[in-house]
Amino acid sequence: MKVKASPGASSWIVAGVRHELLTRALPALRHDMAAPLSVIRMSLLLLRHRAAAATADEGGREQALQSISEQVDALADGVRSLRDWELAASDEGITRSALVQRCTSLMRAAYELHGIRLHVDESLAAGTPDEPRFPEGAALRYMVLGALGYLHDNTPRLGAIRVEPDGPEGLHFIASPGDSVSADPAPIAGALRAPRKLAIDAVAFQALADGLGYPVTVDGATVRLSLQPR
Repeated sequence: MKVKASPGASSWIVAGVRHELLTRALPALRHDMAAPLSVIRMSLLLLRHRAAAATADEGGREQALQSISEQVDALADGVRSLRDWELAASDEGITRSALVQRCTSLMRAAYELHGIRLHVDESLAAGTPDEPRFPEGAALRYMVLGALGYLHDNTPRLGAIRVEPDGPEGLHFIASPGDSVSADPAPIAGALRAPRKLAIDAVAFQALADGLGYPVTVDGATVRLSLQPR
């Protein structure tokens, strides 16, 4: 029996693209939460060692306890940040520069490990105190990661991606080739996501944009994204 696609099929496609993007960002998210645990573990070992030797001075103990307290706070912030990936979660919005900095930081290590550089325009890297905030920070995070993922998966011999402002309410992503990158993108792509080969192609990226309600324009190796929903 042939089964027709349900009206909600597009929603499942968007959910699948979001899941793939989150899968690619997970290594950086795990690192952000694992790093404080390593410091906490070392600080506790140091306190136990000093206590056993009965030579711990008050200043050293207080310093170790302060370090543990700071890392617990960092870990709590990391756990709370997972809520930011939920589209239903309310937020105060996000500035354009903070959005770009967060998304590029999530992908930078994985990209640069394979010779792909991420360049951020100076105006986006610095930001300004009076920058406007754009609503739906979680959706915008998926859109920026989607643009990076699309260019990553569809640019032959990708060497770099540059992110620039596009007017007062948009972003312009520009991919450029690099001589040191393999012409076959499969090894690089496999390192940035689960073993299944789920490339963010034009159809998937457009489905994500339509599902989240943001205008995008794809022209060869460039992507323009408006941060204002339709």
